[in-house]
Amino acid sequence: MQPIQNIVIVGGGTAGWLTAAVIAARHQGRIKKGSFSVTLVESPNVPIIGVGEGTWPTIRSTLEKIGVSETDFFRECDAAFKQGGRFARWTTGADDDAYYHPLELPKGFADVNLVPHWLAHEDGTSFCDAVCPQGALCDEGLAPKTIATAEYRGAANYAYHLDAGKFAPFVQRHATSKLGVRHVQADVIKVNQAESGDVVSLETRQAGTVEGDLFVDCSGFAALLLGQTLGVAFKSCQDVLFCDTALAVQVPYLTPDAPMASHTNATAQTAGWIWDIGLPTRRGIGYVYSSRHTTGDDAYETLARYVGPQIKSLTVRKIPIRSGHRETFWKNNVVAVGLAAGFLEPLESSAIVLGELSAKLIAEQMPATREVMDIVAARFNEVTTYRWGRIIDFLKLHYCLTKRTDTQFWIDNVDPAGIPQRLQNLLKLWKTRAPWFLDEFDRLEEVFPAASYQYVLYGMGFRTDVDPDDISATRGMADRLMRDNSMTIQRLKAQMPTNRELVTKIHTYGLQAV
Repeated sequence: MQPIQNIVIVGGGTAGWLTAAVIAARHQGRIKKGSFSVTLVESPNVPIIGVGEGTWPTIRSTLEKIGVSETDFFRECDAAFKQGGRFARWTTGADDDAYYHPLELPKGFADVNLVPHWLAHEDGTSFCDAVCPQGALCDEGLAPKTIATAEYRGAANYAYHLDAGKFAPFVQRHATSKLGVRHVQADVIKVNQAESGDVVSLETRQAGTVEGDLFVDCSGFAALLLGQTLGVAFKSCQDVLFCDTALAVQVPYLTPDAPMASHTNATAQTAGWIWDIGLPTRRGIGYVYSSRHTTGDDAYETLARYVGPQIKSLTVRKIPIRSGHRETFWKNNVVAVGLAAGFLEPLESSAIVLGELSAKLIAEQMPATREVMDIVAARFNEVTTYRWGRIIDFLKLHYCLTKRTDTQFWIDNVDPAGIPQRLQNLLKLWKTRAPWFLDEFDRLEEVFPAASYQYVLYGMGFRTDVDPDDISATRGMADRLMRDNSMTIQRLKAQMPTNRELVTKIHTYGLQAV
């Protein structure tokens, strides 16, 4: 039986280096014994995309498990805290149209569904503010913890904003110096295959032949192994998600101590939306739009109005967005992670989390031999296909609930022809009962839990019919939880530093180790 001992990752960037680190950390014992190896082959001539600046809370456990210091991460990756997203002008387009999708679950989420209680006694308080303290923290630009809180722990759940151009080299240094990952800087000029179709080795220009038992394709949009070599087709979802282009720019703060948001701002425009992410030294801003609904010139003008006069002296990058994914993700002995697997607009920071989850699944389900690899691959494909489908549903949810009719872009987004059938069915169901984790969200593979759907649905004014008799038994508990949330908001607002204050302290003093 052919053992799986040599893992070869093709391509660097965030996807490649995170995958290398996650696999190597999981198999440290074997690496130290010399019975297992992780090699990353990276072209010195291909620049990384380097735009993904938002993450999901899973990144904390990922970094902790691979042995990274959170203090070092903040200092070297220009990182800041992220506690969710604020979505402005998505529902009506009015100036006061905004809601939060926080990263904290509603109070008592495992015990009672607070949605029907909030709907039955709506008093003008937003759903987020009624059930969770995090929107209030974001309103004030506050951090989710204090300098006295240990690394990777917090008073509120959190993820990060980071400089993607610095993050990949940071993980690279850790993976090669601490985890035993071999780094080969070379251009792949030929892929050698066995009669079965398996990849057996790579011919490189600078480093000769690199052999492997399992190959992870992290070669970006090129999909060198899974797409070009094994011929796995790309499945577009641009009939559902219309945005196909982004204009991105890095905007310096006007003053070094300018407030730094502790959430991602996503502001809807006539043909898409603008992201605004605060890092310690700058803001990352970009307009994600549909070229079918606007012109490049109009898109630039829209971005320029948002950024202001500064944009004239800044470099604006144009990035194509090819929304969709490979028809299968693991074929033969090749598995794709990152852009080689697919890409979706960065509305809910799904790119890095999909790479993390894929790397974790590969590491944990690592086939012992080639003979059992196809069994592992089938499971991987089932889980990953499910994840991509649910993320596409969730992103479309933000668009199809709009009440905007001011442009064709928004009109087209509520057309049932562009709404996945599963999402249509759930929206119909949710008219009669609010989503909860005991209903449609019972799989471990969910990236966005029922709570995420609740925040978007009821932030955008969705209505669910509530029968008072159905909620009478849990009314007392619900009232207590919402009162407790109000007290938690006041307590945290009094205790938490601002995002900038805490990041500055981390650079000066560091966080305590766990």
